[in-house]
Amino acid sequence: MKGKFITFEGPEKSGKSTQAKLLKKYLSAKGFPCIFIREPGTTSLGEKIRKMLLDKKNTHISHATEMLLYMAARSQIVEETILPALKKGKIVICDRFLDSTVVYQGYGLGMDIGLINKIGKFATSGINPNVTILLDLGNKESLFKQNHIKDRIELRSEHYHNKVRRGYLTLAKKYPQRIKVVRVRDNVFSTQTEIRDIIDKCLLKK
Repeated sequence: MKGKFITFEGPEKSGKSTQAKLLKKYLSAKGFPCIFIREPGTTSLGEKIRKMLLDKKNTHISHATEMLLYMAARSQIVEETILPALKKGKIVICDRFLDSTVVYQGYGLGMDIGLINKIGKFATSGINPNVTILLDLGNKESLFKQNHIKDRIELRSEHYHNKVRRGYLTLAKKYPQRIKVVRVRDNVFSTQTEIRDIIDKCLLKK
């Protein structure tokens, strides 16, 4: 592929979308053709699946169905958006990708991680991010605990979300060349500065 693939991962309300969009603005200003996408979503089908997955009224979705719905949305966005953009030499910046399913449904819900990876390889056509930015809140309380309307995933227990965080950190230790942990700071732009430094060094080779 001529293009580059950057993903953002992290717990609920860790600022992934904000940081991803700021990075897109930075790279665009430097003359790199790039797009921002979110997962699940972006495609027409993906957005419909997203609504089903996050709707708190859907209390009877099984773990297997949940995982497969994420994979279905992922397969569509890879085929419809990611692959064409990479072939054109664009930088694709994606809010969540396969790591999210490994962590949320694997480490979080206890599903077979080997199976998730196997299905994931098929759903993604074997595409792997060049760099993954993992936003870690550390001991901070994530914003999803504050008073706002929570979606179906955010409503899960604190124990579940702690397992998700530990799962992310386990992946970061397993794939240190790809996954770069960035501690979320109180100042959005301080966090962004660190992200830009990582991308400059790891992806743009500066």
